[in-house]
Amino acid sequence: MNELLDPRNDFVFKRIFGSEENKDVLLAFLNRTFAESNEPPLSEIVLLNPYTDKDAPLDKQSIFDIWAKTSEGKLINIEMQLFNKYDIEKRTLFYWSKRYSSQLQEGNTYKELKKCVTINILNYSFLANDRYHNVFHLREDHTGLALTDDIEVHFMELSKLSDQMLPHEGGLINWLLFLKGADKSNWEVLKMNEPTLGKAMDTLEFLSQDGEARRLYEERQKFLHDEASMIEWATEKGMKQGIEKGERQKAIEIAKNMLALGIDLSLIVKASGLSEKEVKAL
Repeated sequence: MNELLDPRNDFVFKRIFGSEENKDVLLAFLNRTFAESNEPPLSEIVLLNPYTDKDAPLDKQSIFDIWAKTSEGKLINIEMQLFNKYDIEKRTLFYWSKRYSSQLQEGNTYKELKKCVTINILNYSFLANDRYHNVFHLREDHTGLALTDDIEVHFMELSKLSDQMLPHEGGLINWLLFLKGADKSNWEVLKMNEPTLGKAMDTLEFLSQDGEARRLYEERQKFLHDEASMIEWATEKGMKQGIEKGERQKAIEIAKNMLALGIDLSLIVKASGLSEKEVKAL
């Protein structure tokens, strides 16, 4: 039997959670996620960019985030990050704002804007606390008064989970332990706690035995490793060259190094923090 594919690979993650036939898996995961932020359960979810065979691992047009919408119109974006692309907080707000503002068509009023939720699942540590699941809203500093409920950002850090954290009841941690790659010998316990996880496990096992799926997975895995290495190299070189020149100059150095390597414009924008217009001007 072939070794299991890594569900943290965004290509595999979308196959498991972002396909029409596994919409019940996504719904169960989201309900456990929202239960931890004291929100009512969802009864229905619509996939806005479901997985299809056109989602090629090396195609720059393929989007491996999962975009969904609730029956009330709330928008949800789920992103799996295997490697640290840096400035995740700024990237999150940037893409959240694009999703939020894209709702408003000509002639519409601001009242028609619906809540947007971003869920980042990270394979590395980011926040300076021990919580594996952190939820952010927009609130007043002193009183905790909410300005609006329209923005909600989740960070799930798989690196903060231990295989010894095996739970005795249902909840989000079961899903995250599955994604982290907890010992398969624990699957029965996780599935007993969260029955819908069984379908996610079956999907992963099927993909792991499918030759074409494995080939596509390995292509994507190599791409992700190469991308992470290039970003890390360019970032380190840019920081060394720009250490005396201030933050903006460091960002410019990073962008120039990545341009020289022929890295995709969108990745340069993410890694450097510069705008697309500023990168093009270089």
